[in-house]
Amino acid sequence: MLAAVVGAAVGLCAGVPLRAAATRYAVPPGEPWRSCLPTPYGRCPRHGERRVGPPPLSVEAVAAALGAVLGAWAPGRWLPLLVWLALFGTVLGFVDAAVKRLPDALTGPLFLGTAVLVPLTDHDPAVWLRCALAAGGLGLLFLLLHLLAPVGRGDAKLAPALGAALGLAGWRAVYGGLFYMWLVAGLWAVTLLVLRRAGRRSELAFGPAMLLGTLAALLAAAHR
Repeated sequence: MLAAVVGAAVGLCAGVPLRAAATRYAVPPGEPWRSCLPTPYGRCPRHGERRVGPPPLSVEAVAAALGAVLGAWAPGRWLPLLVWLALFGTVLGFVDAAVKRLPDALTGPLFLGTAVLVPLTDHDPAVWLRCALAAGGLGLLFLLLHLLAPVGRGDAKLAPALGAALGLAGWRAVYGGLFYMWLVAGLWAVTLLVLRRAGRRSELAFGPAMLLGTLAALLAAAHR
C-alpha cells in the first residue's frame, strides 16, 4: 500500500514536465514544436486564456495512476525499464490521441533507452537475444500492417521498443502483449461508437492501445 502511495505521489509530480512534453509535441505534421510551459489546467502565458495541450489535470492523473500501479505491482529489477516506458508512454499516448502521430523525437529515444535498460535488467545473453528477436518481430509486423492496413508509420517505429520490453518476460508475454493491444483498441473503438464519438470510418489512434497492452502483458507476466 505504501509503495502505491509513493508511486502515485512521484507520478503526480512527474505529471508537470510530462504535460509540457505532451503539449510541445502534440502538433500536426509540418508545424514547429510548441515552446510553452502550461499549468496543470492547460494555461500558458504565451497563449493567453486559450487552453493548450491535453485536458486539465488529465496527464497528472494518468501519471499518478501509472505510478501507483508500478509501485504496487512492478518487480524491483524491472522497475527502471517500466518507469522509462511509462514516462515516454504517457507523452506518446496523449500526443497520438490529440494529433494521430507518434513523433520520431519521442519513439527514437524510447527505443535507445530501452536497448540500454534491457541488458541492465537481465544479465542473461539468451534473454537479450529473445528481446532483440521480439523487437525485430514486432517492428516487422507493424511495418507490414503499415504497408497493407491502416496502421500508422509511427506505430511501426514504436513497436520495436515495446517488443524488446515484452521479450524480457518471455514469448508468452510477447503474444499476450499483441492480444492486449488489439483488445484495448477494440474496446476503445466500440466505446466511441456507442457514445457516437466516432464513426465506422473514423481514424483512431492505436499508440495508446499498444502502450497499455504492453503494460498489461508485462504486469501479468510478472505475477505468474
